Amino acid sequence: MGEKEEKEIKDKKVKKQTSDKKTVKKDVTKKAEVKKTKTEKPKVDDKKDKDEIKEVREVKPIKVERKQDKEEVKEKTKEKKQTNFSTVEVIVIIIITGLIVSVCSALIVYNNYDKFKINSTLTTKDELNEFIESYDHILNSYVKDVDKNKLIEAAIKGMYNYLNDEYSIYIDEGTNETLQERLKGKYEGVGIEITNNEKGEIYITRIFANSPAEKAGLKVNDIITELDGESLEGKNQTYLSNKIKTSDKEKFTVTYIRDGKEGKVEVERKEIVIDSVTSKVIDGNAYVKVETFSATTATLIEEKILALDENVKNIIIDLRDNTGGYLSAGYNTACLFTGKDKVVYQLKDKNGKIKKETCDTKPIREFEKVIVLVNNTTASASEIVTACLKENNNATVVGVTTFGKGTVQDTEQLKSGAMVKYTSSYWLTPKGNSINEVGIEPDVVIPPDRNSEEDVQLNKALELLK
Repeated sequence: MGEKEEKEIKDKKVKKQTSDKKTVKKDVTKKAEVKKTKTEKPKVDDKKDKDEIKEVREVKPIKVERKQDKEEVKEKTKEKKQTNFSTVEVIVIIIITGLIVSVCSALIVYNNYDKFKINSTLTTKDELNEFIESYDHILNSYVKDVDKNKLIEAAIKGMYNYLNDEYSIYIDEGTNETLQERLKGKYEGVGIEITNNEKGEIYITRIFANSPAEKAGLKVNDIITELDGESLEGKNQTYLSNKIKTSDKEKFTVTYIRDGKEGKVEVERKEIVIDSVTSKVIDGNAYVKVETFSATTATLIEEKILALDENVKNIIIDLRDNTGGYLSAGYNTACLFTGKDKVVYQLKDKNGKIKKETCDTKPIREFEKVIVLVNNTTASASEIVTACLKENNNATVVGVTTFGKGTVQDTEQLKSGAMVKYTSSYWLTPKGNSINEVGIEPDVVIPPDRNSEEDVQLNKALELLK
């Protein structure tokens, strides 16, 4: 082999070795770059890149903002869907809602009434809770059926009975209706007023003029023992009154006792128009009979007096068997005779405070002499008129001592139709005297003569006017 060929082979070996070294170097460099790529963090070189990274980090807040936006859109959508009501429509809706609530509440109360108890916030009287508890015990546990209304009625009666005051009472619906009818001027019956005496007997306290009872011959103080053969022993006046008023019959047989002797009469029931005032002229003197002090009494008396002849100088006012009536009617009647600003009566309350009731008008006519006829059933408003004329007009009182009712009662109408009446004050005469349980002593005492057809008391009054 020549020298030239050996040189060419040597050069090829050198080039191959150099090429292999470069290849190894490249591989090393490549591995180093891969390692560097895995370990090194990316560098941020400009503001744009920083903002992009910031946006990536703020991805979560962006999502929250989008949720809020959705809720706002949802709310706006609801607002758009809401219906607008006019003022009238709103008021109607409120009223209808109120009615529905009221009806529902009423039904709940009605269905659970017996279960309710008085709340301590409604009353400070703990004993009322005991009353309700006792009421519940009877209704729920008593062995027999009980009428709730009768039970309540008995409880109210018991409270008034405890007062031990014959003028403070519970008046049932039927009796109250009858009372109101009579005070208004008419009622259905036989024309008598009755009550129970101390023995529990029913006796007549008044007979209306021209009534069936008067025509049948019944008299004041007659004790009624039977009605159509039914014994009235143990019964009260309310029972007898309702028996007559509600019966289908038009005529009744009344058994009575007078002066220890028994008698029987037939009495017809009819509408009784109460002419509470009658009048006439006797021997030139005016005579006015007042049966009761109803709502129209004072007006009727005024009409009778104004119709009198001018020559009539004296007047007799007959208040016998007049058990009273409206206090206001008695006051108005007294003011027809007494002077303006004169005291008619005085009221004394439980604390001793006194109030004077005076007249606002002048007398409708002046009389030279005034005589008042009274007896033992002249009571209440009748006694007020008697005392007023006696102390203010120098009237002469003739007859026997009056009943002596010196108290005033107030009344309250109950929802059931019944009424309660209770004593609220004492009344005193214009001069401050009390007649309670004492009565008014006549100036001229003369008892009635039951054995005579003549009216001895009226005759005595006429005699005093001569």
